[in-house]
Amino acid sequence: MRPTARVLIALAIFASLFSFIKFSHCEDKNWATPDQYIHACYSDLPSLFGDRGLNTHKWAYVGGDKAVEYPVITGVVMYATSWLIPTNSHSATNYFLLNALLIALLFIFVVILIAHMKPQFWYLLPIAPAMIASLYINWDLWAITTMLVAIYWFDKEKYKWSALALGISISTKFMPIFLLLPIILILWRKNKIREIAEYAAVVLASWLAINLPVALTTPQGWWRFYELNLSRGADWGSPWLAMSMLGLHLGNLNYLTVLALLAGLTAITLIFFEFGFTPTLAQMSFILLATVMIVSKVYSPQYVLWLTPLAILGLSNKKSIHAFWIWQGGEIIYHIAIWQHLATVTGASFGLPAAGYALVTLVRIATTIYLIAVIARNAIKNSRTDEGHPHTRLFDFLFEASSSYP
Repeated sequence: MRPTARVLIALAIFASLFSFIKFSHCEDKNWATPDQYIHACYSDLPSLFGDRGLNTHKWAYVGGDKAVEYPVITGVVMYATSWLIPTNSHSATNYFLLNALLIALLFIFVVILIAHMKPQFWYLLPIAPAMIASLYINWDLWAITTMLVAIYWFDKEKYKWSALALGISISTKFMPIFLLLPIILILWRKNKIREIAEYAAVVLASWLAINLPVALTTPQGWWRFYELNLSRGADWGSPWLAMSMLGLHLGNLNYLTVLALLAGLTAITLIFFEFGFTPTLAQMSFILLATVMIVSKVYSPQYVLWLTPLAILGLSNKKSIHAFWIWQGGEIIYHIAIWQHLATVTGASFGLPAAGYALVTLVRIATTIYLIAVIARNAIKNSRTDEGHPHTRLFDFLFEASSSYP
């Protein structure tokens, strides 16, 4: 049964305010270090306002290593909102408040959208503790919103609108580009080869239209985001850093991450062919992005904002909700752990040592893998019981005997 608009908005506003209370301590202390880590209220919003010269209304992509390290639309949001903030001693706090308000409005929209897409489980989004804890860390919700719109339109078979929204989302944060894999698989399985080409063309055209003006006028600043991601080493939240902290040092990290990513994408393709019917993009998105984030060189605390709505879209029945809460438990423990470890690194007299942080990182990854497994298993099981004449499984096609050819 669909909730009323009043209930939706009220619960979303309550979650937004509850998250704001968590961050308000740092606002009162003017984002001091290590206090902002000790109280787990760090936010990039005020931090980058000064560090990237936004307090002087400098264009986001000039200044070499002081250019913003984000794709174009995020940079434009950062730059545009800086012009609404007068220069004074409270500028950083006012910048945070303005951007937090916009993020809260986006969050309310996302809750409403998830209620339309998954009316039986929408309530999990505004009460998910890791979602609430991370709401105002970064600008990610701008990209998440357009990504969810792209998924919604794709599953409604409005492919051109979906492709436009996905191009915008990729221009805001690069992560949604990985959704092209399940999109291609779904359209191919529906024998919509022409639509694959059209979808890719619209995504590319929209991405180029947004990026080319910045890439041509300030190429160094535009490229900084991509350069940092290509050159970065094992970073916070990744299994690679956790293993390094526990004494297992691996070389050739770029090759390892590429191999792990290819292995993960191959596994997702195998899961796709295990479905008895063509799944929706909403059903595949969590499995895809969670896998990508597991093998990535970094897992920022706000990445849970991406995964929580996708996890809700992937739930198939009430029996799988326990896995959602186990995963949320792992995420909220990790949320506390990373800030307490950073507190130690930045001079606090107490905090979480490296080995403890590494173990919590691995626990978070384990809970994510468990949720992936539950969502995939339930979806495959339901697809076989609901469909009278299912598609041939890839395993059967490859390994089981069939009638003689021709």
